[in-house]
Order: sequence, then structure tokens, then C-alpha cells
Amino acid sequence: MTTMTAAQRRARARTEYEAFLAACPSRDLLNRISGKWVALTLSALGGGLPGPEGGCGGEPRPMRYSELARTLAGVSQKMLTQTLRSLERDGLVSRTVVPTVPVTVTYELTEQGVSLYRVVRGLKTWAETHMDEVIAHRARYDAGVGTGTDAD
Repeated sequence: MTTMTAAQRRARARTEYEAFLAACPSRDLLNRISGKWVALTLSALGGGLPGPEGGCGGEPRPMRYSELARTLAGVSQKMLTQTLRSLERDGLVSRTVVPTVPVTVTYELTEQGVSLYRVVRGLKTWAETHMDEVIAHRARYDAGVGTGTDAD
């Protein structure tokens, strides 16, 4: 691994994206896709809804706004709207309006959205699988086990 000067890192960033650099636009994307509602919205649209056996093995499918709102317990209308708009802007979700009475609007993952969903699904599964361990670690930490000082 070679050491680069700040000027070399900036020059490299002009040709490649490097999220460790403050000015890199990939930071904005990482910030957006790491949000709780983005992960859960992608999971819902990706077919990650609990099935009859409790698994999340569904296929990606279009969903209406109201269905998404019911699925994502606790999301406000404002936050769901902002999340869907940002996902649409980034090309991860497509929005289809059907001129019915009332108007029908559906959201669906794009090909790029499906590829991100596959990554998010792994994170969601990991969180669900390891939650008991995390809760136990938190309890031990909060009881004073993890109160040591940080040292480099």
C-alpha cells in the first residue's frame, strides 16, 4: 500500500470515487442509502415481506403508496414521501401513475434498485439474526462491563 499526498488523492478522486474523501459524491449516496427508511422501503419493494413461514423470500413487486405505508410501521407520510422521491431521483425506484379515479400510483424497484436490495436484504437478515446477541452485549455494557477508556 502506497502513501499518497493530498494532491494525489484529489487527482485520483477526479477519476474514481473514493468515499473516504470529504468531497466525494459517493458519500452523499452512502448517506442516503444507509438510512433506516431507505433500507426498509427497499426490503418491502424487494419482496422482503414476511411470508407464511415467517421468511422473506418474496420476489420484487410493485406496491402502492398506501401498502408501503402500512408495511413500514412507524413511518410518517412525510418521511415515506421523501424516501420514495430520493430513491426515484437516484434511479433505484420507478414511479408509475395510472389515470384512474382516484389516481393509482405504484412504486417498483428498478434493475439498479434490485441490485441494492440484494445488499440491503443481507443487512436486514443479519440484524434480525444477531439481535439477541446485540441485546445481551448492550445489557452487559450498560451494566458497567464496557466502561473502560478508549486507547489507540
